[in-house]
Amino acid sequence: MALALTGLSLSHFRSHQRARMVLDARPVALYGPNGAGKTNILEAVSLFSPGRGLRRASAAEMVARPEAPGWKLAGLLESQGRVSEIETWSDGGAARQVRIDGKTASQVDLGRRVRMVWLIPSMDRLWIEGAEGRRRFLDRMALSFDPDHAEAALTYEKAMRERNRLLKDQVRDAHWYGALEAQMAQAGARIHVGRVAALELVRAAQGQAETGFPSAELDLQHADGDLPESETDLREMLAASRFRDLAAGRTLVGPHRADLHAVYTAKGVPARDCSTGEQKALLVSLILSNARALAAMIGAPPIVLLDEVSAHLDADRRAALYDEICALGAQAWMTGTGPELFAELGARAQVLEVVEAGGLSEVRVS
Repeated sequence: MALALTGLSLSHFRSHQRARMVLDARPVALYGPNGAGKTNILEAVSLFSPGRGLRRASAAEMVARPEAPGWKLAGLLESQGRVSEIETWSDGGAARQVRIDGKTASQVDLGRRVRMVWLIPSMDRLWIEGAEGRRRFLDRMALSFDPDHAEAALTYEKAMRERNRLLKDQVRDAHWYGALEAQMAQAGARIHVGRVAALELVRAAQGQAETGFPSAELDLQHADGDLPESETDLREMLAASRFRDLAAGRTLVGPHRADLHAVYTAKGVPARDCSTGEQKALLVSLILSNARALAAMIGAPPIVLLDEVSAHLDADRRAALYDEICALGAQAWMTGTGPELFAELGARAQVLEVVEAGGLSEVRVS
């Protein structure tokens, strides 16, 4: 049985002062004009997974204006015949909190309950912009398989910031670096192993499926050649790089220097050189493969978020996407400007209209 939100309520979240939706496990199609608040709903759903949501916004940025009283989201999560009540909120811009079935929980706990993947318009330029976005895309993929991946990434980033501060200040005493490099090596090795494992799972899912979307050959590359997988070797690499790092004023080796490369398999063309439509199709293919791999791993497909998914997809590819989502059995939340964009779904989806009224958003059953 698919993971599904069968109830969702928003309070003082973005443009939604109050909204409540009663749902089933079918895909959810949200339509309405630009600016009506459709993406705000998807962002709310994304906050039932670990992290800062699909916009990567701070808790303070999500609150309704101008009152800014804090915001709250509540949802009923159905999984394997079990229903859990999940709440997440922020008071006055403070860090968001989580409660599961009435008990305080961590975001790692949330990640173990809810598996989620998404594709949003800002990712359309993934292959032609900087490596940071591709690393984030890969880490989100790794997180979907292993909720502990986020903790490793946070530990690594915190230790690296401290090390970079020492480098910038030209501190040369080796004792100051040892503990930080040990933390970076331990967390960095976990990050690298998680990324490699995620790519292997997605590659396998691509190869096992007949799909209307192109497959991609995926490769993890690093600025300084292969990254060692063992904690000991990574620690030695960091120590050996201190002199060069001092000259640069920053850390030049480690998983933060990784990049994800993709090649359109059928054409042998790097993703960055493909057309806009082909790049979009490759992204859809990877998201679907991620979802299939998760379904095989945990016995149920994840929740899938697809914002403005029809952009750059022709009618045939759009129909193929809907067919694959339904065959997978995933509750996919999708947005578009008009109901005609979801016509191919028919009764397989629940359709909601999002409208702007008096500066606020409203959700209506279509």
